[in-house]
Amino acid sequence: MKKCPLIVGLVFLSFLTALQSSAQEKFQANWESLKKYQTPEWFRDAKFGIFIHWGVYSVPAFGSEWYPREMYQKGSKEFKHHVETYGPQNKFGYKDFIPMFKADKFDPAKWVTLFKKAGAKYVVPVAEHHDGFAMYKTALSRWNAYDMGPKRDVVGELAAEIRKQGLIFGLSSHRIEHWFFMNGGRSFDSDVQDPQYADFYGPAREESETPSPEFMNDWLLRCSELVNNYHPQLFWFDWWIEQPAMDPYRKSFAAYYYNKALEWNQGVVINYKNVSFPDEAAVLDLERGKLGGIRKLAWQTDDAIGNNSWGYAAGNTFKDAQYVITNLIDIVSKNGNLLLNIGPRSDGTITDEETATLLGTGKWLDINGEAIYGSRPWKIAGEGPTESASGSFANQEKPFTAKDIRFTTKGDTLYAIALGAPVTNTEIKALGTKAGNGHIAEIGMLGSSEKLIWKQQADALLIKPFKTYPVNNAVVYRIIFKK
Repeated sequence: MKKCPLIVGLVFLSFLTALQSSAQEKFQANWESLKKYQTPEWFRDAKFGIFIHWGVYSVPAFGSEWYPREMYQKGSKEFKHHVETYGPQNKFGYKDFIPMFKADKFDPAKWVTLFKKAGAKYVVPVAEHHDGFAMYKTALSRWNAYDMGPKRDVVGELAAEIRKQGLIFGLSSHRIEHWFFMNGGRSFDSDVQDPQYADFYGPAREESETPSPEFMNDWLLRCSELVNNYHPQLFWFDWWIEQPAMDPYRKSFAAYYYNKALEWNQGVVINYKNVSFPDEAAVLDLERGKLGGIRKLAWQTDDAIGNNSWGYAAGNTFKDAQYVITNLIDIVSKNGNLLLNIGPRSDGTITDEETATLLGTGKWLDINGEAIYGSRPWKIAGEGPTESASGSFANQEKPFTAKDIRFTTKGDTLYAIALGAPVTNTEIKALGTKAGNGHIAEIGMLGSSEKLIWKQQADALLIKPFKTYPVNNAVVYRIIFKK
């Protein structure tokens, strides 16, 4: 019988793959081993992702996604609102919102189509927030969206659609904060004290108390279940996993996840805050913040379009596309990514304000994405009169202007990006001849075939303004240097 060359080739390829996999050094649950982690190129190239805070807290839609905690805190506006609207907490507790969480208009395909139009390359739904309600099918808790509320595997449906439309799927876990999240309900007569709901509201301990081994083991099991069942390529953690007692559990999870990635032959990312991981072992994330300059290692900002709440809440105000675009550029120039959050309504619809911001961002990226996706930092992040915010919880209060310039590179090409639409000459001091960064051969503008008028002087590169621009949010100059 004649052997098929294709079959022989496939068998040989499978053998080589197995050989390479066995030769790949497995990660161990210690920092020395985990520091050998390398951030995957897909993450460094992607630059822009979508975060989704959606859960039972979108039903009361009051204050913020911390409603489940605040409604049990005496003296809070949420406590007062809850009693006046729904009755005392021993008669109507947070659990009673679950049947009201119907998600009857939740359409994963529609969501992901919007995210793709926004220019996002990866999507990160919250798998479980501090409230303890899992948005996925789980064998570890009856309190989940598959068995209650929507009766749908929200994370699973999104994962399938995200991959179908060619984006990268990730997820987040905020489970560890549940250790203390509902503790206000222990100070008065509430359903938090009812033993039949202990598996939902508990442990409800004090934040100052070290989590029990049982709770930390449960955290590890839930995280591992998410990895096994959904194969996320990004796993985002909130701040409280930095507890000293969590040290062995963090190491164990990271080693397990990274070794799973070797099996999958896919690069994965763990996002952490503060000091939960050594710099080299995972990817740093700054909540509603930024860095002031270039970081050698890849990093990420997580920010929300909503100013007051990550989840849907009545009266929330929103960032516009101009804010998102200019801050995305600023972040990318410093070797970072932006994970931008939306908070859908309880029925599964996305607000008009968030939709407009996403579509506005996508319109700019359609024209100028060449300077963002797959780019790397230049020698300096940029120049200009507006000081960049720096650190966690540091919003860019003072808006950037057209006189603020940010740089990115791709191969031999330099992109100089004005963070607005210039009406006077654009001056770039870093590209004056005496700065020593090279002599320019040509300059073009992304999205325009109109000829630019420019001059490279000793102290600065001067570029004359256009009367109209492809888009006014920010203008990208493509610069080629003489060889």
